[in-house]
Amino acid sequence: MAMTKGAPTQQFVEIASIESGVVFLKSGGLRKILMVSGMNFDLKAEGEQQVILYAYQSFLDSLDFSIQQIVHSRKLNIENYLKKITDLEQQEANETIKYQLGEYREFVRSFVGENPIMMKTFFVVVPFDAVQLAAVGRGLGGFFSKKTSDSAVSDAEKTAKISQLEQRVERVASGLQHIGLRAVPLEDEELIELFYNLYNPESVEKLDLEIAKESH
Repeated sequence: MAMTKGAPTQQFVEIASIESGVVFLKSGGLRKILMVSGMNFDLKAEGEQQVILYAYQSFLDSLDFSIQQIVHSRKLNIENYLKKITDLEQQEANETIKYQLGEYREFVRSFVGENPIMMKTFFVVVPFDAVQLAAVGRGLGGFFSKKTSDSAVSDAEKTAKISQLEQRVERVASGLQHIGLRAVPLEDEELIELFYNLYNPESVEKLDLEIAKESH
């Protein structure tokens, strides 16, 4: 399909709104996104690895709905870190230490500028659609473009759909916890930041997700 020159980006985004941690699609579907802590699988003993794999398989088999798992790589934003160093530099009375802080700050800025530090974060997308269809496409865009027939719903229907979505989220979080993974739903500000980063891959990352800091 040809894209109209100058058409706003929002026209091609399937998201209608984000409210109380729920992503509402233009199609009527709902999504919640969980950030999942990482696991250093390679450092586990062979026996532990087998137990984890079996538990993971059992978790997937227990679900009667689709989920999508996303690994998102992004440049680490160091602006806040550099600002802290600058603040320390300005407060330092000792000229020698002050000079060293300035040299260190410029070294970090230069090094990261030439060698971007990539940070991987892990997400699980939990869906609810009135009519479940097979996933189309790849990446978050494909999973967020399912079509349903209930584009307009009443408040009661909306509440019921959110309730069923929350039940699914609880099942997913509980299943991942049994594997040893912590899963926390993203809130509105974190969702907006995530989608900003996804739709603006060439831009400098806005801020570090607070939840990402908690997972390390």
